[in-house]
Amino acid sequence: MAGLAAMLPGCGGGGDAGSATEAPMALEHAAEAAAETLPAAQTLRTGLNHPWGVDFLGDGSMLVTERAGRLRRISANGNSIVNITGLPPRIFVGGQGGMLDVLTEQLGGDNWVYLSYTERGTGPQYNAVGIAVARARLVNNSLRDLRVIFRAAPKVPVGVSVANYGGRMALNGNKLFVTLGDHFTSGQRLKAQWLGSHHGKIVRINRDGSVPADNPWFGQAGARPEIWSRGHRNPQGLAVNPFTGDLWAAEHGPQGGDEVNVIERGQHYGWPRISYGCEYGTPVGNCTPVGGQSVAAGLEQPQTWWVPTSIAPSGIGFYSGAMFPEWRGNLFVAALKDQALWRLVINGRKVVSRSALYRGLGRRMRQVKQAPDGALIVLTDEDNGRILRIAR
Repeated sequence: MAGLAAMLPGCGGGGDAGSATEAPMALEHAAEAAAETLPAAQTLRTGLNHPWGVDFLGDGSMLVTERAGRLRRISANGNSIVNITGLPPRIFVGGQGGMLDVLTEQLGGDNWVYLSYTERGTGPQYNAVGIAVARARLVNNSLRDLRVIFRAAPKVPVGVSVANYGGRMALNGNKLFVTLGDHFTSGQRLKAQWLGSHHGKIVRINRDGSVPADNPWFGQAGARPEIWSRGHRNPQGLAVNPFTGDLWAAEHGPQGGDEVNVIERGQHYGWPRISYGCEYGTPVGNCTPVGGQSVAAGLEQPQTWWVPTSIAPSGIGFYSGAMFPEWRGNLFVAALKDQALWRLVINGRKVVSRSALYRGLGRRMRQVKQAPDGALIVLTDEDNGRILRIAR
């Protein structure tokens, strides 16, 4: 699957992912930071099949998803690994689909687990697939009382697309946000504009799956009530800034045009009407962006973006720990094609500088998250995927 994952469009296209610097055009809106001395990235665990999401339990252990359809519990030191049973049925594994993100929270003495994954339909829709989110209690190493609390609609036949699913989640208080991709093809991506489709959206639900009445299109005829924002391509990064409460997202552009955005209620982020990226197969750095323009009235602009080539941003996370005080408030972006961990220095909502770290490891980076002790945990996207721990 490693070769397939590298070729799929949702993983970023065009250009040389290993280049050390970017074209000046990419730096007009964010200065490139100077090289810095970095703590070592130690391998905590190997042998994972394309790990995708990670979150932490109260005892310091981790729940880690594998795109191949598994959920693992791994001890804080990486020595122990067990399979979690009781997973949802009809998980589709193929292309960019499978078991995706995982979140945990403790409520009333119980450990609750949220899982996002690509789900097959039923009956004649068995070969149609879309994002679903399930919620369950974790008892020992088994999921109990599992219930699907969200299903994206419409599902898309696997013969049409197995790419650009999105699938990242974030909790903000008692609200759950979920990113949903545009399913890639020209016919499907248009639905990122439509309020009657979940394609290319970020949705907001209550933790039990009910829909908050203050969602922007709640009660509007023909609109999916869960929609919070629209006009996204393939958002695979989502995080709440712990210092401000703002919701940030990272999404894949096509050939160039990867974005980081602040997500606001009811706003339109442009895809595919505007873009900083170009269609696959067009000349890198000398092409018309998708939509024919990069700016239009009523459509939001990203906080930062990458051109002319893609870094393929996946998971993102803010740093708030004490282990690296010089990184407090920074946003980290795990990059697949670029094989780097990007560090973005934030002032309010402005990205003032950014730098690519750990390129020398040569690893596709899928997710980054702060551990309870203040270390950074990074998942690498490989057949023999790793958990990396960055600590001092």
